[in-house]
Amino acid sequence: MSWRLRVVHSTGFAYKSAVTSSYNEARLTPRSDSRQNVIVNRVETNPATRFYRYTDYWGTAVTAFDLHAPHDELEVSGMSVVETEPGQRPEPDDQATWDQVRSEYIEDRYDEMLLPTAYVPKNRQLASAANKLVKGMEPEAAVEAVCRFVHGEMEYVPGTTGVHTTAVDAWNERKGVCQDYAHLSLLMLRSLGIPARYVSGYLHPKPNAVIDKTVEGQSHAWIQAWTGGWWGYDPTNDTSITEQHVSVGIGRDYSDVSPLKGIYTGGGATDLDVVVEITRLA
Repeated sequence: MSWRLRVVHSTGFAYKSAVTSSYNEARLTPRSDSRQNVIVNRVETNPATRFYRYTDYWGTAVTAFDLHAPHDELEVSGMSVVETEPGQRPEPDDQATWDQVRSEYIEDRYDEMLLPTAYVPKNRQLASAANKLVKGMEPEAAVEAVCRFVHGEMEYVPGTTGVHTTAVDAWNERKGVCQDYAHLSLLMLRSLGIPARYVSGYLHPKPNAVIDKTVEGQSHAWIQAWTGGWWGYDPTNDTSITEQHVSVGIGRDYSDVSPLKGIYTGGGATDLDVVVEITRLA
């Protein structure tokens, strides 16, 4: 069953003193792929400025803009209408064996989704735990087992980690948010030789959402793994990807998909306000 969702994501900054120039990238445009169809997308700024769009190396749509008039506040807002469907796993005949997943061809093709990163470093303890956990399983079952393990071992506690927290940091605390659950799952899956990537997007919190009722949504993160084809799993909620998930960016880790980043000249930011609203339209 498909859903039609409207997502509004607004980010506001207030500065200590006037910013004289800034250069920014916004990743607020959902993906159009086999699971999603973007009907409408609009990104706006206040103060208003010109912008241009491009698709980055990982296939994420980017809206780039710069401001050169003094301003002490900045608001960036993205509005999208998207049709979503549940995620699909590879068909049984297409599911890869361990020999296929770990083949030289796959390692070469998806090496960027196997290598460690700043957020997803190597860790012997977690690699050993992953190997023991999936003993006797095929790759697809191993992905689900790892995500379920992360879900069971971690406690969802907002505020205990930040945007710079690594998977190992979160594991040591056994606490975190969706970003940490995703990074931890990626670390364990990559240690097994399974190509795995980070997905950013949004989640409608209600599986039985009322039509035309706007609710407070969430920026969200989950993973995709390659086991004969790319498919997604949400370790934070221990669930397959559903119509409630709206994907925006794909990359090696959070640094590749952050919703808004840039540089500016002027006073430091004193206030940051982020609001996500989601409405099921059909």
